[in-house]
Amino acid sequence: MKLSLEDKILQQLKTRATLKQGVFDTTLNVFNELREVLASLPQHINGKLADSDDRIQLQYEEVGNFVAKLKVAGDVLVFFMHTNAFMFDRDHKVWEQPYVKENAARCYSGVINIYNFLYDSFRYGRQDDLGYLVARVFVNRERAFFVEGKRQRTMGVSGFGQQKLNKESLQRIVETAMLYSLEFDLLVPPYENMSVLTMAQMNEEILKSRMRTGKRLGFIFNADDVKQ
Repeated sequence: MKLSLEDKILQQLKTRATLKQGVFDTTLNVFNELREVLASLPQHINGKLADSDDRIQLQYEEVGNFVAKLKVAGDVLVFFMHTNAFMFDRDHKVWEQPYVKENAARCYSGVINIYNFLYDSFRYGRQDDLGYLVARVFVNRERAFFVEGKRQRTMGVSGFGQQKLNKESLQRIVETAMLYSLEFDLLVPPYENMSVLTMAQMNEEILKSRMRTGKRLGFIFNADDVKQ
């Protein structure tokens, strides 16, 4: 029997829409666990830095329900949970995994992004400064997960469905992102990019100290360990 448009709408609400809500609920639970992991890091690490410069101590801050920040010396890692569920394009390697071939609905995933900013970008309100995506965590309704990002190879897409995302995994993801960011140096912009400056630009720099700064110009996310 041919379904009416209303029947098709009801079918989608009962299946796909319900699935996406389940993905959101799981991702939010994971993000809350991530915030607990982040909050514990200053307590654990700062005690071991007691005799060091106070400026290198870790600082944790929550910014609403879906954003958290961790200051790591001169860097700030920003953890941002997207509130929507996503599906992967057909060229993504996730479709090659046995776990997904058994049930395509397992591909619907929530996303937690990790960005690396300079601490001075926040400190001096430099709105034009750049932040770089260093990792993104995909998790489905069943807590199966994988990570795309810098040096996150051990938790890549080939392991999707083989383990559940827990606090131990979150700790490893965070520490990997921290170490990468600490080793990711601020580079001098090319001379040609800075060789000409208008009077208006100079006045703005003097008044607001707003030279756009990022760790590397020409940074491309798919380079350096991202592709699994």
